Amino acid sequence: MSIIDHIGISAANHEAAVRFYELALAPLGIKRMAEINHDHGSVVGFGIVTPDFWISTGPGRQRLHLAFAAKSRAEVDAFHQAALAAGGMDNGAPGLRPQYHPNYYAAFVHDADGNNVKAVCHAPE
Repeated sequence: MSIIDHIGISAANHEAAVRFYELALAPLGIKRMAEINHDHGSVVGFGIVTPDFWISTGPGRQRLHLAFAAKSRAEVDAFHQAALAAGGMDNGAPGLRPQYHPNYYAAFVHDADGNNVKAVCHAPE
């Protein structure tokens, strides 16, 4: 199991960024696999087996979205507690995020530099 579940960037010009990565990553066998639309924009996922590189609509501030893989929901809960105790700022309490898929259980924090860091578990219960 990899420690990284997925990574994401924001792009000021979302369409141009998606086109760039579609063309640049094609020789590596990485293709566009998913698109999720939200009230505040959309995210496009790229990958080989599963989408694990995401580009979101955003200001292109160079802030990172980094998701660490957790083996269980209890690990997600423990991550959230530990990250807050270490000085992180809450950006989403542990819980299901069914808009991604029915078993998507995650917790989000911002680190001291404003990066969005989360732990995510895809396993049921």
